[in-house]
Amino acid sequence: MAKYNAGAEIERLIQLVARVPGLGPRSARRAVLHLVKKKDILLGPLAIAAQNVFDKVRICPVCGNVDTQAPCLICTDPRRDDAILIVVEDVADLWALERAGTTHMRYHVLGGRLSPLEGTGPDELNIKPLISRVAHGGIEEVVLAVNATVDGQTTAHYIGAMLADFPVKITRLAHGVPVGGELDYLDEGTLSLALQSRS
Repeated sequence: MAKYNAGAEIERLIQLVARVPGLGPRSARRAVLHLVKKKDILLGPLAIAAQNVFDKVRICPVCGNVDTQAPCLICTDPRRDDAILIVVEDVADLWALERAGTTHMRYHVLGGRLSPLEGTGPDELNIKPLISRVAHGGIEEVVLAVNATVDGQTTAHYIGAMLADFPVKITRLAHGVPVGGELDYLDEGTLSLALQSRS
């Protein structure tokens, strides 16, 4: 029995949607089918919004954030603290910190993390622009807000070494027990870090 395929245009859309992280072929097929069924109220506006983003999105030349203006809204915000620079792996991390609403500092997006297995070295990341920003002066503290993975910690060590000769304080995010977390359900690594970082 022949396998059914939708029209070429729909199949192309499914293939593109399936490339979105967190979506596989089945999820993409369901999402596209829903969009097609709601063509007037979802698919049309989505296509217009996607075209607008395509036309207007910019990578901030200062911090690496994604915005519709360059420099981005964060870099042009005069209320931000210029003395503290938060270094993150990806724009998604920057947005997560902004959603938390606990910081009004400046950012620097690395564009990934050091990963020898994936072939990602220092030259593939925005480390040189970070060093230039610190060398320019005015920054008193660099917060390494990288993920608590082996690659993330390797990245943090590397950046710390690269900034060691500058008169800046280098700090990291605290790691440990999450709010609402129960000790019995936490792994040994998290518990160990929580004890080391106790306050």
